[in-house]
Amino acid sequence: MSLVQLDNYGPWTVTPSPRRETDLQALQARLYAALADFVGNHDGYAFFDRFDNMIAVTDGMTVPDHERFQEQIRNQFPVTVSIGIGVGRTPTEALGAASQALQAEGSAQDADRTEQLATAGAVGDTRGSLTVAHFDVVDVTGEFTDQKAAGETSLAIQRATVSLASYLREEHEGIARFVGGDNIIALCPSLDEGAFEGAREHVQATTGIDLQVGVGEGETPHKAGYRAKLALEECRETGRRIERFSPQATIDR
Repeated sequence: MSLVQLDNYGPWTVTPSPRRETDLQALQARLYAALADFVGNHDGYAFFDRFDNMIAVTDGMTVPDHERFQEQIRNQFPVTVSIGIGVGRTPTEALGAASQALQAEGSAQDADRTEQLATAGAVGDTRGSLTVAHFDVVDVTGEFTDQKAAGETSLAIQRATVSLASYLREEHEGIARFVGGDNIIALCPSLDEGAFEGAREHVQATTGIDLQVGVGEGETPHKAGYRAKLALEECRETGRRIERFSPQATIDR
């Protein structure tokens, strides 16, 4: 996991005077797009997180790959980024290691901390299968989009995201993030169907929202995520709430 943090961003937003919020939002969106494109070209996954802090699943990416991303940001944007890269047995452990490595290089608002690249673990040498779970709300259009006010729908999906993310972190050291629409992507250890059913039941009990989930595994984040997406399509077609990718059921691409 890689933690990408904008250097000295808070002070920069008010120097020499406060910048327009819409300009900052546009900048953050472009930075996230640059990260998503870059790690996507390396079969990785990116999450906007808090925008001034973004996270990515970067299995297989090397330290020089990350340095090239820092160079790209320096050349194309008025800000720079520092990156912490962590390796762990679980997504939470890896992101924690990345966070600690970057924190050791100085504060995010330290003007002297620029384009640091801190590592914790054997970066670029990870092997084995990753698990990605793609959740969405069952019949979100019929239950929410076409029936409720947009603000109410947004709050409901936010509640479901927080409930799911908290449960997966506490119970399985997984990481879940909202990725748009009614979609939540989770990075998990290898879990059985009972664990995903437990996550669904928790969200329904705490928010009243019914989720379905497709689960995929693969050697790269992209392959695991794409298989999860195919499995989620199986949920929509079969009515089952949990589907795990099967080559016999879907065509891998």
